[in-house]
Amino acid sequence: MLSLYVQETLNALLMLQSDPFIGQRMQLLVKSAESPHNDNEQLSNYRPISNHLSLISKIIERVVKSRLTDHLYSHNLLNPHQSAYRRHHSTETSLLYIHDHLISAIGSQKLSCRCLLDLSAAFDTIEYTMTFYSLVSSWFGIHGSVLNWFKSFLSSRTFCVKCNDCFSSLHTLPYGVSQGSVLGPLYTTPLSTLISSLSLHHHLYADDTQLFLSFHHSDFQASITHLQNTDHFLDDF
Repeated sequence: MLSLYVQETLNALLMLQSDPFIGQRMQLLVKSAESPHNDNEQLSNYRPISNHLSLISKIIERVVKSRLTDHLYSHNLLNPHQSAYRRHHSTETSLLYIHDHLISAIGSQKLSCRCLLDLSAAFDTIEYTMTFYSLVSSWFGIHGSVLNWFKSFLSSRTFCVKCNDCFSSLHTLPYGVSQGSVLGPLYTTPLSTLISSLSLHHHLYADDTQLFLSFHHSDFQASITHLQNTDHFLDDF
């Protein structure tokens, strides 16, 4: 009975077409655990983490993530070059994918070159405009009340900076998304399609992107130039 009541409550909240906990969700800008010895003055060493002030808000986000993943699976919309956000996939899957390609290239007497990109900063600059929502709607078939809920979820977000035990005042956050967001699967699929159009092999684990290509020795200079041009293009993008 309790689970049925919780399910009905969550469905009712989602049918509101808006996030009822706007203003109760903020982000803290904290130093990345991956770089404990880096310069404290470098802003790039800090990452936003989501801080929910409501247990129900956390539960709703988990439910939305589960339903979104089911939708993407059932309509074959998940990025085949992505090893995050997918069942039975992991960092090991990503490594095996790259390893298999490299071994195959060696068997064909080809050279291989790989470029590693960390696009975490790109996630921090995503602007939620009508263009973004149109992309989500057309690419993933998200419309109506569900799209309205996502718009509400991304609006009125705030952030503050934590330094030791002190907190700054709150500021509006019109860009970016916190790590581990329910929207993670929606960001990398368009990027992956763009990379594929540039005639490069690639694989991703969340925002960690690997570009690679194999070529014969006679095509060395042209292949390296192509990889460098792609890197510059993605940087501008």
